[in-house]
Amino acid sequence: MLNLKIIYKIIGQLLYIEAFMMATCIVMAYYYGEDDLMGFLFSTITTVVAALVFRFLGKNATDSLGRREAYLLVTTVWLIFSFFGALPFYITGYLPHFTDAYFETMSGFTTTGASVIESVELLPHSLKFWRSLTHWIGALGIVFFTIAIIPSLVGGNMKVFSAEATGPIRAKMHPRLKTTAKWIWSMYGVLTIACAICFFFAGMDVFDSVNYSMAITATGGFATHDASTGYFHSVAIDYTAITFMFLSGISFSLLYAMFFKGKVKAFLKNSELKLYVSLIILATIGITFFLMRSTDNNIHDAFRKSLFQVVSFITTTGVLNDDPGKWPHITWVILTICMFFGGCAGSTSGGFKCVRGVMILKILLNELKRVLHPHAVLPVKVNDRIIPYAAQVSVLNFLVLYVMLCLLSYFIMILSGVDSTNSITIAMSCASNVGPTLGLEIGPTMSWSILPDIVKWILSVLMLMGRLEIITIVVLFTSSFWKDN
Repeated sequence: MLNLKIIYKIIGQLLYIEAFMMATCIVMAYYYGEDDLMGFLFSTITTVVAALVFRFLGKNATDSLGRREAYLLVTTVWLIFSFFGALPFYITGYLPHFTDAYFETMSGFTTTGASVIESVELLPHSLKFWRSLTHWIGALGIVFFTIAIIPSLVGGNMKVFSAEATGPIRAKMHPRLKTTAKWIWSMYGVLTIACAICFFFAGMDVFDSVNYSMAITATGGFATHDASTGYFHSVAIDYTAITFMFLSGISFSLLYAMFFKGKVKAFLKNSELKLYVSLIILATIGITFFLMRSTDNNIHDAFRKSLFQVVSFITTTGVLNDDPGKWPHITWVILTICMFFGGCAGSTSGGFKCVRGVMILKILLNELKRVLHPHAVLPVKVNDRIIPYAAQVSVLNFLVLYVMLCLLSYFIMILSGVDSTNSITIAMSCASNVGPTLGLEIGPTMSWSILPDIVKWILSVLMLMGRLEIITIVVLFTSSFWKDN
């Protein structure tokens, strides 16, 4: 039987954290003297009351958290966090329809970055900051954040880590999970601070530098200006964003091994990193060529815009320094490939993950060899580590589920009146947590507000499934999950 009391207890504790996050926005609203102060105040009080209710329901809970409870907990937490996180948008009236408010918040927590707001520049400072904060907390995982700051709450539970972590291989930097969580969050914090400082010296003010640093290192993409980073027209800001997006797309365990343990050789030989870098180089060269041939950009501008958008799409950040919707359509194909693969497992980026790409390529090569040598034993190795057969099947299952979800969403959007090009790129954008889409009705710089409400709810679920890598949610709909034994 599911231990629901421990789930209620943990949700209650997590809602206190969300209420504290909202309280920081109250201070900001008071400082700027803007009209959203009461909205954040009421949202904070409502969230605290809900936390008390969940804590009461979880009273006298045993600390037994099994695999089923872990999967149910992670999914429920993300749904509930997004519900209460939507209240500031809804109560302040800046998003008067709750569907829009929930979509915006789910997009934030899952670091998708798709927005239904027509003009973000009309938002008060605290709501802009709240959008960026949802990115920053959701990037590495809401429950994983709890393991780092309150390890006793979930006992540093590996089952929770498995349910929320990304990628087919769970890399731990330390035998104790809570120590791993603290190291990862420490690195993430250092990366965010360094990014903010670089943005400040590149020409941003303090508010923009903090917000954009959270959006960049979380690979989320929510901006404080309608033109995203293109608002600044700064080469220094562009290259700063490229650098930190690139780093945020690399596995944090790999960065930890290089920076703190000096394993430079292992870093450079990593198969996933090689594919990640190769995709960026090839895609940048290809788009630069097509921009040079079809536009009046000089070679440096074409290279800079190409590199920026390639890194933005492959890391699923979604910030823009130009409008790729106006580029030659062949570049859309290249960016869609980047969108599909995404960054490295164990990073803040979404997508299929490069490590899965490496595994599938090696499986295909082995199958070709097996045609010539049918009795040969051909293990699949990634970074000198033999991948068990079960993990290989899991990767192929993930690919099938990913394609099926995208096609199902595509079919529903077509029935809802969305054009074909937008439908498929919107589905891939949400499933990969990218944000921008490539099309005519809803371009990379446009709001998603014109989508029907039913589509927004479906895409909200799709964003969550993309963030939790599908299996975590799909398993809840199997009959075996709910059987007592």
